[in-house]
Amino acid sequence: MHIGTLLAMTALIVTPIAAGPAASAHIPAQESEVAKDPRIVVVEEMIHAWNVRDWKKVGDLFAEDGVLHSMMIEPVTGRAQIAARIEALGAGIDSITLHIHNIGIVGDVVVIERTDEFVYNGHHGKVPVVGVLEIENGKVKVWREYYDRAQLLAQMGVSPGDH
Repeated sequence: MHIGTLLAMTALIVTPIAAGPAASAHIPAQESEVAKDPRIVVVEEMIHAWNVRDWKKVGDLFAEDGVLHSMMIEPVTGRAQIAARIEALGAGIDSITLHIHNIGIVGDVVVIERTDEFVYNGHHGKVPVVGVLEIENGKVKVWREYYDRAQLLAQMGVSPGDH
């Protein structure tokens, strides 16, 4: 297969877009269709809820039987359990910004490449993260997070046994 054809096929499979309404005005026509996908809209709502520290909204965006799985630890299952986990974590977050580098749809999931910048109990940190989200009926069904857990905990100023 010709390399140009292969690259063109790859571009159709993964179409990164810039997050946020201000950025959408500059999205090329082909990428604009991805931006309008309702799964992307749900993920953008989730990103916004994190950035403004609206922990109730974060919990509400999960399906009743949703799963939050930081891949290095056991998953949290169920909206109420996820909301409690996020609320507890959020209590120590003085500020947080999810800097989105790429967001797009691959198969049936939304993939987010980002850097999370935060102040947690006075400790400033930045950690690269990839999130993979399954969205069903306007809610997050499954959210898998991939990051360096040791780096995250060190930047948060906590030991592995604390979280």
